[in-house]
Amino acid sequence: MDVTKLRAWWWHRQGLDGGLDSADPAQTLRRSGWARSVGGANPYLSLFARAGTSREAADAAAVALDICELPSARGCTYVLPREHFALGLHVGKGAPEGDLRTLEKLGVARKEIDALCVAVLGVLDAGKPLDPAQIKDAVGDAVRNLGEEGRKRGQSTTLPAALGLLQAAGEIRRVPANGRLDQQRYSYVRWTPPRTDLSDAEARTELARLYLDWTSPASLAHFRWFSGFSAATAKAAVADLELVDLGEGLLAPAEIAKSYDGYATPRKPSYALVASIDALILLRRDVAAMIDEADAARTLPGERQRIGGIADLPDHAIVDRGRLVGLWQYDVEAGEIAWWLFRGKPDSALREAIERTQAFVQKDLGDARSFSLDSPKSRAPRLAALRSAS
Repeated sequence: MDVTKLRAWWWHRQGLDGGLDSADPAQTLRRSGWARSVGGANPYLSLFARAGTSREAADAAAVALDICELPSARGCTYVLPREHFALGLHVGKGAPEGDLRTLEKLGVARKEIDALCVAVLGVLDAGKPLDPAQIKDAVGDAVRNLGEEGRKRGQSTTLPAALGLLQAAGEIRRVPANGRLDQQRYSYVRWTPPRTDLSDAEARTELARLYLDWTSPASLAHFRWFSGFSAATAKAAVADLELVDLGEGLLAPAEIAKSYDGYATPRKPSYALVASIDALILLRRDVAAMIDEADAARTLPGERQRIGGIADLPDHAIVDRGRLVGLWQYDVEAGEIAWWLFRGKPDSALREAIERTQAFVQKDLGDARSFSLDSPKSRAPRLAALRSAS
């Protein structure tokens, strides 16, 4: 396959070519795919890179429940558009069972967690958002402390498992403590989300259909990574979608395959600064496919690994028509972006993209954390590495 065209097509399908300019947050997520949320800036950077969305507009969409952070594919939290709430909850509903198996090993029976769920719903029925500490105080002895052994297994009390079950069931949802999507301090409220009438098999097929709309052509292995499905389940999920193999096991619906055949790769550079877990990257988790052969052997700044051998990026990404061309981080103290281009010198289009993103982070976000535990202090070595390589 023409890898340059393939990368540009993924970039185009993701709306990073300007096709989503000024779209509202829900429209953007419907087109480009769910935005992974781990307490970092990815939801905001995803919306900004595609549609120029301000943080204020994104937060307002979350308050209006046009978008919402929910446990979905693989049980991981993503920011979804309203019309996908039901499907996201459906495909992620089985994920909390892993926590229950851990609790069983600690001597906690399922009926104890079920009783705790009832108690949590009882205190949230008053309609007031409560954070975990307030919920724990309100339900009293219904929450059990699991001691040192529980902490070793990541379950210090029984409350997180109950909250996870209730979220996956759509009985409660998280509300960001300060209204922002780039942190992990939450209160919880009751709600009644839309429900899907699909069977489990139908829901898996619908997820596959959406996935291939966001990022096809993609392989079954790519889809398995995103969905968490087994090989047999993933194969069954796509069986009725009438897919075309464009080569090397990369599949696309017939209509998209036809559009791909007629697509022409833009000749002029077009840059975007996106998060390390942007949908362009994370939906397939195939960094090597985004890198030119000339760059694959380069060593990452501050690391021993070669760029072509990594599964996940240590920094945010600079892309040009779908090709990974550099890395960046935000320096809070200096109020600027530190960046490294794999090769060559920055042109005016890249400098403009950097300045635009830098102004957005300065004005709207204050920082561009990768995940909840990321901080200016922990990021200092990466900033130094990028600057030394530039």
